[in-house]
Amino acid sequence: MSGRVRRLTGGDRAVLTVMVAIPTLIQAVLIWIPTLLSIGLSFTHWNGLAVSDIKSAGLGNYRFALEDYPPFWPAIWHNVIWLAFLALVATPLGLLLAVLLDQQIKGTRLYQSIFFTPVMLSLVLVGIIWQLVYARDEGLLNNVLGTAGKPNAVDWFGDPHVNLWAALVATGWRHAGYIMILYLAGLKGLDPTLREAASVDGANRRQTFFRVVFPAMRQINILVVVITFIEALRAFDIAWVINHGTNGLELLSILVIQNLVGEGQVIGVGSALAVLLLIVSLIPIVIYLMRTFRRAD
Repeated sequence: MSGRVRRLTGGDRAVLTVMVAIPTLIQAVLIWIPTLLSIGLSFTHWNGLAVSDIKSAGLGNYRFALEDYPPFWPAIWHNVIWLAFLALVATPLGLLLAVLLDQQIKGTRLYQSIFFTPVMLSLVLVGIIWQLVYARDEGLLNNVLGTAGKPNAVDWFGDPHVNLWAALVATGWRHAGYIMILYLAGLKGLDPTLREAASVDGANRRQTFFRVVFPAMRQINILVVVITFIEALRAFDIAWVINHGTNGLELLSILVIQNLVGEGQVIGVGSALAVLLLIVSLIPIVIYLMRTFRRAD
């Protein structure tokens, strides 16, 4: 076999250039340029009409968002609750489903499909499905409780004391299936000798899982943490479908849209909120990439 390296021809270079340039251009147009423009607009006052109307605002939009914008801190609190629910309820539920389905039980493929189906649906469609479940007068849940159409029927999406938790159940239904697939892939990829060695050492199933199996899926665990963090921060669709993120369902992502689109738009404030959301979102991503690159080195 010849050890000579084939040199790239002009045609090869042209193809490689196109293959690199087109995705880079799409990435720049759809992501990086809008991001840079948003950062720039966050320091301005602008009504979204003529470019000549843009005026410098300095840090005024950030001060307004942090100090004088009433929905901001409730939205922060709701995002924290969203993160806590996904981390402490939906993610462990997904892990539990993965462990159960890894036991080679009968019909495991069917169960995997059932639990993974919500992941294949858009969050808007998930919100519509749960509207049918939570509807005050004709909803499935109130019919099961026997309160549908009665004065004591719970308004799951209209009551600000319960609508956040109703939305969390809906998003947790989808998130658990996603986490299940990730952990199921990790469990299937584990070296079976790890469990055998733990069994030989006298460990029971619980000890084997928490002391051997779970630590061995370190890469999956880090990925799940990052995904859960990002899912909590970018929560939008379900809350928007329910009531456009008002009446107890304020979220950071919805505040951004409310200030950027529609009547009474405040481009500068919306951009400042988007930048704050971007900064918070980058924290787990940067940590994950740093750990990954350090491990590769």
